[in-house]
Amino acid sequence: MPDAPRHQTSLAPELAIAAHNVTLTLGSDKAPVEILRGVDFEVEAGTSVALLGPSGSGKSSLMAVLAGLERANGGSIRVAGLDFTAMDEDELARARRGRIGIVLQAFHLLPTMTALENVAVPLELAGVADPFGRARAELEAVGLGHRLTHYPAQLSGGEQQRVAIARAMASEPAIIFADEPTGNLDTATGHSIIELIFARRAALGATLLIITHDPELAEHCDRVITMHDGRIKERAA
Repeated sequence: MPDAPRHQTSLAPELAIAAHNVTLTLGSDKAPVEILRGVDFEVEAGTSVALLGPSGSGKSSLMAVLAGLERANGGSIRVAGLDFTAMDEDELARARRGRIGIVLQAFHLLPTMTALENVAVPLELAGVADPFGRARAELEAVGLGHRLTHYPAQLSGGEQQRVAIARAMASEPAIIFADEPTGNLDTATGHSIIELIFARRAALGATLLIITHDPELAEHCDRVITMHDGRIKERAA
C-alpha cells in the first residue's frame, strides 16, 4: 500500500491539549469523592478556551490535572506534545518549565522579593539566559516598569496580579492556564487584567485556557465549554 501523501497530515489541527476519559478521585478508600468523571477535552494550539461552571463542578481540578499539578487516577493526557500520564512529579515539573504559564486567583508572590525578583528568580532557577533582563522587559510589557523595586505589600491587588501575569508569561510559554484571574479584584481592575491577559497571550501566540464563572470574561474566548458535576456537559462556539 503506498504511503499517504504527507500533506494530508497537515490538515489536522495541532492539539495543545488532548485529554481522554480523565478521572480524578480524592478522599479515602472508605469515602472516595469523584471529582472528574471521564472527561474528554481537546484544545487546538493557539486558541483561547473558557471553562465555565459553578463552584464544585471540577473546573479547577481539571486545570490542575492538565497543568501537571495533580495526578489523574485514569485516562490519558497529552499537553504541549508530551505524555503527562507517564510522568512522575519531578518530570512534570520539568515539563512545565518554559511550556506552561499559570495565573491563579491568589497571586502567590513571595513577600520578601521585589516585583522584579518575583519574576526573575523562577527564570534564573530554570536556567533562562539573562533572567533579570527578561523579567524587566515583561514587567514593562504589563505596565509595571516603574514598580520593579516594590514589594508585594507596596502594590495594589491589580498590580500584584500584573506581576503574577508577568511571571507566567516571561518564559514565553506555549500554553497559559488562568484560574479565576480576576476573582480577587474589583470590576474595573478585573476588566484591565482581562485585556492584559489576552493582549500578552496574543503577543506570544500562546494557547489560553481560562477558568471562570463569569460569562463576560468567557465571551473573549474563541470557544466556551461548560462543566457540571465533574463532566463536560455542553460546548458552544
